[in-house]
Amino acid sequence: KNRIPHKLCGNSSGAVARNNLATMTKTPPSLDLPEIPHTRLTGLLDFLQAAEQLKDTLRSGTTTGGRPESTAEHSWRLALMVLLFEPELKEVDLLKLLKLTLVHDLGEAISGDVPAPLQTPGDDRQERERRDFLTLCEPLPGDVAGELTSLWDEYAAARTVEARLAKAFDKLETMLQHVLMPRQAPSFYEFNLGYGRDRTDCSALTRQLRDEVDELTRTMMTGAGREIA
Repeated sequence: KNRIPHKLCGNSSGAVARNNLATMTKTPPSLDLPEIPHTRLTGLLDFLQAAEQLKDTLRSGTTTGGRPESTAEHSWRLALMVLLFEPELKEVDLLKLLKLTLVHDLGEAISGDVPAPLQTPGDDRQERERRDFLTLCEPLPGDVAGELTSLWDEYAAARTVEARLAKAFDKLETMLQHVLMPRQAPSFYEFNLGYGRDRTDCSALTRQLRDEVDELTRTMMTGAGREIA
């Protein structure tokens, strides 16, 4: 059997373990979180239950195992991606950016997802998603509904630093998922190489990420039977 090197079991490690144990066994501070009005509570829970539909809203992409990916899964990994890059986002309101990633596709819980290749100018998709988003928000207390709607509109307008980054990361997460899928036809990867470049060009960091993602896409495309110049 492999043995743990003796130096890892020395006094310093034991001291750290004892300090951690002491911290864990301290009495936690009390939380002064009073009850809220019942109507407010039920409104928040009703919204949360309705938003669960996003787990059954399927996208055109799949997981590594070939199972259709849900919009909820996309939003989760998008938020995780933002969190991972927190040290590089020093000039950004990270909390707002995370909120944008979690809110941006909520309207799809009602209207469903429209794959990017099927989206066309003037298709009323954004207006429809906003109407559905507002319908989803109907149970919420006014202040919460107002904040979420403001976030949705900010993302859609893509004028703030956070909204522009949210859209860039949204495209990047999608393309990263696409290279994890079972191999597709060459045309699938051709589309991805041009997909969302106007969004991912918003900063040096997102351009760098895009270069890495494009390289992965080219590798998949070559394996699908077409060489890339």
